[in-house]
Amino acid sequence: MSDRPMTPLLDRVQRPSDLKQFSDAELVRVAQELRAETISAVSETGGHLGAGLGVVELTVALHAIFNTPKDKIIWDVGHQCYPHKILTERRDRIRTLRMKDGLSGFTKRSESVYDPFGAAHSSTSISAALGFAVARDLGGECAGGLGDAIAVIGDGSISAGMAFEAMNNAGHLKKRMFVILNDNEMSIAPPVGALSSYLSRLYAEEPFQDLKTAAKGAVSLLPEPFREGAKRAKDMLKGMAVGGTLFEQLGFSYLGPIDGHDMDQLLPVLRTVHARASGPILIHVLTKKGKGYAPAERARDKGHATAKFDVVTGEQKKAPSNAPSYTNVFAQSLLKEAAADDKICAVTAAMPDGTGLNLFAERYPSRCFDVAIAEQHGVTFSAALAAGGMKPFCTMYSTFLQRGYDQVVHDVAIQRLPVRFAIDRAGLVGADGATHAGAFDIAYLTNLPGFTVMAAADEAELVHMVATAVAHDEGPIAFRFPRGEGVGVEMPEKGIPLEIGKGRMIREGKGVAILSFGTRLKEVEDACDALAAKGITPTIADARFAKPLDRDLILQLANDHEALITIEEGAIGGFGSHVAQLLAENGVFDTGLKYRSMVLPDIFIDQSSPRDMYAVAALNAEDIEAKVLSVLGIAQIASKKA
Repeated sequence: MSDRPMTPLLDRVQRPSDLKQFSDAELVRVAQELRAETISAVSETGGHLGAGLGVVELTVALHAIFNTPKDKIIWDVGHQCYPHKILTERRDRIRTLRMKDGLSGFTKRSESVYDPFGAAHSSTSISAALGFAVARDLGGECAGGLGDAIAVIGDGSISAGMAFEAMNNAGHLKKRMFVILNDNEMSIAPPVGALSSYLSRLYAEEPFQDLKTAAKGAVSLLPEPFREGAKRAKDMLKGMAVGGTLFEQLGFSYLGPIDGHDMDQLLPVLRTVHARASGPILIHVLTKKGKGYAPAERARDKGHATAKFDVVTGEQKKAPSNAPSYTNVFAQSLLKEAAADDKICAVTAAMPDGTGLNLFAERYPSRCFDVAIAEQHGVTFSAALAAGGMKPFCTMYSTFLQRGYDQVVHDVAIQRLPVRFAIDRAGLVGADGATHAGAFDIAYLTNLPGFTVMAAADEAELVHMVATAVAHDEGPIAFRFPRGEGVGVEMPEKGIPLEIGKGRMIREGKGVAILSFGTRLKEVEDACDALAAKGITPTIADARFAKPLDRDLILQLANDHEALITIEEGAIGGFGSHVAQLLAENGVFDTGLKYRSMVLPDIFIDQSSPRDMYAVAALNAEDIEAKVLSVLGIAQIASKKA
C-alpha cells in the first residue's frame, strides 16, 4: 500500500542473521524503520503497541549480536514481541496479528522456532531462560539448537515472586544466562511497591550521563589483559554499575542502567557481555513505553492496547457502544455500594484500568489496593482483610486468578473467609486468544467446599450480584462476567441481594428445558425464537448460581421435561458437571431423562473474534438450536425424510 512506510534496510532482513551485514550506524536506521513498520501494522490490526515501541532498539541489538534461533530470546508476557516477529520471518503476516488464523499477539512455540517459549502471563521468563541454560549444559536438544538464553523482563513483571524465585535459583546454579531488565517505569499501570522505588534510585543516585559516556566505550575500557580472562572482564563491567546490590546478592552480575534507545550504548555493552560472561548477568536497560510515536507517548497507558487507529492522529477506530461494558457496570455498582458501606475495599493485581477499579481508586484511594503483578499475594491479602472485618472485593481477570489458586484454597476457602471475588473476562475473550480466556474458573471454584459461585446473565444481573456479594458474610463468594458490552437491558436503580442458590424462570415451555449459567442466556433466547418458528417451545431458566445449585428448580425441570440441556461459558467439569451429579444422585437418569451439557470444548481456542471463537466452541444460537433438535430427535427425522 502506498501509505506504508519506506523501509529499504528492513526490506533486506528476511531473518535475524541478516542483521549481521549492517554497520552500527545502519542498525540505527533499521530500528527506525522497524518502529515505523510496527506502528503501521498495529494501526491496521489493533493490539499491544506501546510495549513493542519501547523495545525496538533492544530487539534489533539482541538479534544482531546473539544467534537466534539457537540462542533463545524469551520475552516476558509477550506484549512487546511484535518487532521481534517482524525480524523473525513473519513480516509478511504481521498484518494478521490477533486475527483468526493469523499471528498470535504473544510469543507462541507452535508459530515459530524463534519463539522458544510461549508467554502471555508475566514473570515466567527468567525461570524459562534458566531451564534452557541448564538443558544446554546437560546436552539437551530442541528446535534450532541450544545456545545462550536471554530473558527480557519488565520492571513490573520482575516485582512478582516467581521472578525472584528464578533469580535465586539461577544465582545458585551460576549458569551463563542473561536477564535484560526492561525498565520503562510502566507496566500496564504505573508500577507500585518498594522494588519500583529501588529501581528508580539506581539511576537517580548517580550521574546518569557519566554512565552513558562509560557505556559507549565499554569495549575500549577493557585493557588487553582483561580481554584474556572472562572473570576479570566481568569484574570490570561490574565496576561500571551504579547500583544493583539487590541483584548481586542474588548471585547476578549487575550492569546498568543503560539507555535502551541508544544503540551506541546497547551494542557495545551487549557485545561485551556476550563475549565475556561466564555466569548469570542482569543488564538494567531504561526504555520508554510508546517511544517514537507521539500519540502513544501522550496516552495514559502509553498505548498499551489499542484498537485500529489512524497513524497520523493516533485516533482509535472504535465502534460506538450500544450498551455499557460489563466492567464499567461492575465498577459503577461497586462505587454505589462503597458509598453506603465504608467496610468495602478493593484489591487488584496491576490491572486497575482493565478491571474498572481506577474509578474506585479515584473516589476511595485509602480503600483501593493495587498489589502489582502478585495475584498470590493479592488473594491472601484479601483473606486477611476479610479476617480483619473488611469486605474485600478481590478483582482479577479469570485467567490471572488462576495464578493465585493455591491461596484461594488454603487462605480463603479452608478458613471460610468472606472474600468477594469479582472475576472479569469470564469466557472467551477474542483477540488475546487462549492465554487470556476465562475458561476454568467455574470448575476450579465450584469444587471448593463452602464457595458460592454466581454468573451474571446480563448487565442488570451483574448489579444485583455485586449487591449479593456485599451482603454475603458466610464464606467466600464469586461472580463472573465477560469482556465487552452488555445486551442492552433496562438497568436497576439499585442492586438487590439475590437469594443464595436460587435461579429464575425466563420462559415456560415444554418438551425440552434449557438451563443457562452466564451470558449465553441471550443466545439461548435467540435460539428459542428460531425454534418457535418450527413449533418447538423450550423452557428457559437462568441458574444464576453454580454453587449452591438450585436443587428444586433443576429437579423440577428434569421432572417436567423429556430433555434438559445446560449451557455455560466454561470448561468441562463446571456447572454442567455439578448438575449431572445432582441428577445422578437423585436417580433422575433411572427414569430416562435425556441430558446434554454444552460447555467449552476440551481444546485451547486460538484468537479470533468472540463470535468466531464461540462458533468453534459450538455455543452460539444456531448451535443451541441444533442441540435442541438433536436431543429431540428432530434433526434425524428430518434427514430420514429427505
